Amino acid sequence: MHLHDGCAGMSIEDLQFGYDTFGDVTTGPDGQPLTHAQVIRNVVDQAVLADQVGLHSVGIGEHHRDDYAISAPDMVLAAIASRTEKLRLSTAVTVLSSDDPVRVYERFATLDALSNGRAEIILGRGSFTESFPLFGFDMAEYEMLFEEKLDLFSLLVHEKPVTWSGETRAALDHQSVQPPTEHGLTTWVGVGGSQTIVHNAFLGSGPHKANMIGNYDRVGTGVAYGRGQVWVVQIYLRGTC
Repeated sequence: MHLHDGCAGMSIEDLQFGYDTFGDVTTGPDGQPLTHAQVIRNVVDQAVLADQVGLHSVGIGEHHRDDYAISAPDMVLAAIASRTEKLRLSTAVTVLSSDDPVRVYERFATLDALSNGRAEIILGRGSFTESFPLFGFDMAEYEMLFEEKLDLFSLLVHEKPVTWSGETRAALDHQSVQPPTEHGLTTWVGVGGSQTIVHNAFLGSGPHKANMIGNYDRVGTGVAYGRGQVWVVQIYLRGTC
């Protein structure tokens, strides 16, 4: 069986199915909201079941508000890693703008080691913005924060000493970041709207692995990097391929 022509001859066997969750606070049998702690444990149990039935991946969202239980998705993914064997482990998304790229890379390189190479990260700007005031960032710098931090992250994925300077964090001078991964960290950039920022950060910056995803109104192309090679990927409008 083959999909429609817009998928360039892809067969149904090529499809991989995964799921995302924000850790929404749900209700129990008594109609009362579950505790945040119970929701987090439920998310881990759901991922274990997903691994057992053969799903390909799970994406864990990051929020800092009372209607979602998960504020540290990398911690939840580490728990899932210890109880699963094949499931790819990703965020959906990591709000890079209000985090530190070095710490983000270190955490997910560690997750990649714990999971035997199953870690992935999706970097985003954040459609919910509660993390900006929480961590002391100015919303007036929304675009600059993402552009600079994505630029730094695009250097970190080389896993070589980094020299970088900008306005949003301290400069780095030939700085190594630990731990190195065994096979590179799979990194996706998930943003809606213009592709310009992503292109500016990644185009020409060398071999690493990044794929662009997002809600675009038409089919387009994006720059993607594999281990030692450059790919071009297509971005399809919602749900068509």
